[in-house]
Amino acid sequence: MEEATTVTSIDTALAASRAASEQLLADADAAAAGWATPRAPGKWSPSQIVEHVARSYEGAVHMAAGMPSAFPRLPVLIHPFLRIVFRRLLRKGAFPNGRTTKAMNPLVGPATPADGRARLAAAHDRFEAACRDLAARGAPMRTTMFGAVPVADFVRFLEIHTRHHARQIGARLTS
Repeated sequence: MEEATTVTSIDTALAASRAASEQLLADADAAAAGWATPRAPGKWSPSQIVEHVARSYEGAVHMAAGMPSAFPRLPVLIHPFLRIVFRRLLRKGAFPNGRTTKAMNPLVGPATPADGRARLAAAHDRFEAACRDLAARGAPMRTTMFGAVPVADFVRFLEIHTRHHARQIGARLTS
């Protein structure tokens, strides 16, 4: 098993993940006037961001169940290197800017902020249940990018990802 990072409790990790989702939704609610409008050419609308984050949670649920997911399947030979990157990301608490895979790239998202709230809450509920199940069995999260990692660490990874996207919506409100 990989060495544990600063997050050791699944309850603590999931509470932080839930808080990140709630922050993203609060920011999305505040951006309701531009819900379906990208902030700039080539950028996503708040609706698309909510859809992307929901897809991330769903991809994690599929990985937890050993099913194919929308996360990229990277060669096993590079998993040890990517786990170094993963641990660094957890230490820094920041998600880099970049591009996503086609499966995670939403053309559209939920029609309204209320639909977005329901979509993201349901996806997070399923994610939370899958993570609690893995943690109760003492099983790692077997990812397609990093290999096997502690469940609480993967929860933290998606929390950081969600906060990254909440900041994108928040930046829209201040510009």
